[in-house]
Amino acid sequence: MTEHRFSQIDVFADRLTEGNPVAVVHDADDLTDETMAAFAAWTNLSETTFLLEPTDPTADYRLRIFTPDRELSFAGHPTLGAARAWLDADEAPRDQDTLVQECAAGLVRIRREAGSGGRLAFAAPPLLRYGPVDDADVAILRRGLGLAATDIVDAAWVDNGPGWVALLLRDAATVLDIEPDRVVLTGFDVGVVGRHPAGSDAAVEVRAFVPTVGTGEDPVTGSLHAGLGRWLIDTGRLPTAYTATQGTCLGRRGRVHVEQVGNDLWVGGATTPGVSGKVHL
Repeated sequence: MTEHRFSQIDVFADRLTEGNPVAVVHDADDLTDETMAAFAAWTNLSETTFLLEPTDPTADYRLRIFTPDRELSFAGHPTLGAARAWLDADEAPRDQDTLVQECAAGLVRIRREAGSGGRLAFAAPPLLRYGPVDDADVAILRRGLGLAATDIVDAAWVDNGPGWVALLLRDAATVLDIEPDRVVLTGFDVGVVGRHPAGSDAAVEVRAFVPTVGTGEDPVTGSLHAGLGRWLIDTGRLPTAYTATQGTCLGRRGRVHVEQVGNDLWVGGATTPGVSGKVHL
């Protein structure tokens, strides 16, 4: 058993308890896969991460990401939370303004956003699956979310690692009214998005349903926003820079900032330290 520095960061909120927490274990190179998986199951957070020495010479650090029941190749709020924890440990990035994270999905750039109060943003990795959803799958999703056919504007696969399938709904109110059936949704990680009324402080409301994890709904989900942003900007439904809200139905106040710059899609938000100490693993 060894002692490791431990952090818990609240992501996509500037006040503790209003975002999505991620656990971060530092200097985890000595830990086995089994130990990492067991600790992630024990924390019972949507994701637990482990910082390791990079194998790519251009990376600042390597990250492994676990849910309570599986390892992910990439996830958004763990990427930002782990970056904040790494910086708070007085680590020095090769570039003062941009970190490079190595993970199973490849190299992910993370920038410090000037004039944003210390906000971090990651460059969205390529989509692994992108395109239309079979009518049969849409029918299952509609039933599992309790939606009428007229509630759904469009559907697309926007998978960048976790497996997201997305539904664009007619408005934010429809998103907020969903009462999902976890049994029917088994086998899908599904995101839903709908526009807020004109004049709102955010463009869209988002919810993420992951039937096998925790309560079945993720509070604020960076990887989903990365996929949604690519899809909705590509199709002209949203501008190249916008703000999204998520977590409202769970009592959270997540704010996700999405911006397309050239070929890069940046997904960012606040990162708020919540817990620091030691863990014995």
